[in-house]
Amino acid sequence: MEVEAFYEELDKTLQQQKSTNIKIIMGDFNAKVGARRIGNTVGSHGLGEINEIGEMLVGWCQENDLAVANTWFENHPRRKWTWISPGDKYRNQTTMF
Repeated sequence: MEVEAFYEELDKTLQQQKSTNIKIIMGDFNAKVGARRIGNTVGSHGLGEINEIGEMLVGWCQENDLAVANTWFENHPRRKWTWISPGDKYRNQTTMF
């Protein structure tokens, strides 16, 4: 699966970094982590419901002691999404951790 290969490559890249480096990873992971707090990894200010790829992302973040940063701060609802589908049917939030 492409997603698993991506996380393997991301793991390799993360392991190459010095432990003293500050790590910021951001992008569109096609992952929805939802609006429910998950430990110290996901805050309660996400968007929508968690999906399968979001569960993979949360697990990866937990394994690497990372947090999905943009779920910890309250924003006006229209500022939560970073992508809107044609016809405004779907709205997604880019993940930053």
